[in-house]
Amino acid sequence: MPLTQPLRIHELSPEELEVYRTLDPARIPEHVAIIMDGNGRWAGKRAMKRFLGHQQGAESVQFVVETASRINLPFLTLYAFSLENNLKRPKAEVSFLMKLLKNYLVGNVKRMNDNNVRMAYIGRTHELPEEVQETMQWAQAETAKNTGTTLTLALNYGSRAEIVDATRSILRDLMEEAHRRGCSVEDLLSVQGGVESIDEETLAHHMYTRNMPDPDLLIRTSGEMRISNYLLWQIAYSELFVTERLWPDFLGVHLLEGIAAFQQRSRRFGGLDTEFTDESLPDPQMPQAATPEMVSR
Repeated sequence: MPLTQPLRIHELSPEELEVYRTLDPARIPEHVAIIMDGNGRWAGKRAMKRFLGHQQGAESVQFVVETASRINLPFLTLYAFSLENNLKRPKAEVSFLMKLLKNYLVGNVKRMNDNNVRMAYIGRTHELPEEVQETMQWAQAETAKNTGTTLTLALNYGSRAEIVDATRSILRDLMEEAHRRGCSVEDLLSVQGGVESIDEETLAHHMYTRNMPDPDLLIRTSGEMRISNYLLWQIAYSELFVTERLWPDFLGVHLLEGIAAFQQRSRRFGGLDTEFTDESLPDPQMPQAATPEMVSR
């Protein structure tokens, strides 16, 4: 659903406003997801420590969030910390990223409230350090009454893990309901229409993202042409926008440029963007079988 609060385009920078004026406000995407990539490379190009790239990347987050809120983007989801980051990065770097997350939340809640931004999270957040979870819960509670952009941070997130967790949740619900009714899961399924009753809607309802629409637009920074285990289920029909720009250099104006590219595309979802009926199709012609004479030519 589009946000109904007043637009704050007067708060856009002149550069942002120039791009925004090329957009159709009625076609602003409902949900933009971003793979924030390139912090380490940004630092490396400047002969700086990796942690300084992460710090600069955290600054970019707030610039992008504030621009999103000014144009009434309903949902913005950022890939902040993956399961792979947690498992494969050096412990010192993971520890730094956790401290950076805490500092970001504590330092930006006021700015979130000033911009009417609501915080949310997806991922196996229960595996994060307890003090980080407490700060996350505090920030979410402090912004819960806001009615503008919902900023969702994907933390300790992996899309395959999400699908596994959704499947486990379905099974748990079935077992609990069977126990409540005093029957077997097999008997319960037979009453509900068999295993065919578990469909795409069922699975989507058990995803972390069940309370938000699927992304219309997926942006990836740093030029890498891969999805990196991010929202695999949800981006089935998303438009992709890849930029060579490293995340610490990605600002609000670049979000608007991604939306401008999105608006230039025709989203057909497997259909056609023009009227077409089967009645206008001629009978298909089978290709002529090759003869020895034709082969020898």
